[in-house]
Amino acid sequence: MTRNAGGRPVIFGEVLFDSFPEGADILGGAPFNVAWNLRRLGAEPLFVGAVGADALGDRVRAAMAAAELDAAALQVVPDAPTGRVQVTLHAGEPSYEILPDQAYDRVDPAGLQQAVPDAPALLYHGSLALRAEPSRSACAWLAERARLRFVDVNLRRPWYRPDSVLEWLQHADYVKLNRDELRELVAGTDDAARVATLIEQAAIGGAVILTAGEEGAAIVTPAGKRFEAAAAVVDDLRDPVGAGDAFASVVMLGILRGWSWPATLERALDFAARVCTLQGATTTDPSFYAAAREAWRD
Repeated sequence: MTRNAGGRPVIFGEVLFDSFPEGADILGGAPFNVAWNLRRLGAEPLFVGAVGADALGDRVRAAMAAAELDAAALQVVPDAPTGRVQVTLHAGEPSYEILPDQAYDRVDPAGLQQAVPDAPALLYHGSLALRAEPSRSACAWLAERARLRFVDVNLRRPWYRPDSVLEWLQHADYVKLNRDELRELVAGTDDAARVATLIEQAAIGGAVILTAGEEGAAIVTPAGKRFEAAAAVVDDLRDPVGAGDAFASVVMLGILRGWSWPATLERALDFAARVCTLQGATTTDPSFYAAAREAWRD
């Protein structure tokens, strides 16, 4: 069984707009997508991030208000723009041009003390928002206080160094990464050996969650238990943007609610497949999330 963290998750990192070739600007960023999904799926996440004092920042705040997503820890940075990423699709797979010095790089640790609970039940963060100060220090401040920590490895060139990413994985409770990221970060004869090495060297407390696209995903615990499932079939594929964030959202929901690992894996893969029918990672249509919630009734 998964560990039941209970309480409220804190989601730290980038909020930005994914700009698609045809001109659409879709609100996103892996941590923001996770917070959005969790809220729509019935949790009460606190999103910690930053936007600029600009029109895109206004759009972020309006979207959060409409979704009843708590903005108490969303900071406004007057001299940096709200994040933006140019998305292109090659053979159905997304690639990203990520700009430097965005508002999400400037989360001020001093501004978090009033907004963030003393001991968050679960902290989620990725690796992109750790590329610069002061956001790196803000995340460290949160990590010191959280009871559990979930690290979602999102390697985005050129904004990471493998040794720095591995440092951030130390003593995490849960680490999610895809097969390519695993192979870049950890040496080994095969993926099973790499996962075992990562668990040992980083002292992972709860599990490594390994995704493999159309081949599905696996969850491996420090005790050596392994749970695997095939990817769900996508009948109406639109784009895969946000599928990994959707998967992570449901894994976190399973941790918070004490679902078994097999149930968590099945539900996470199902929701990731549902998100592949959207353009972008999220939607404002509440029925999309209601259908998933109904399917998961225990």
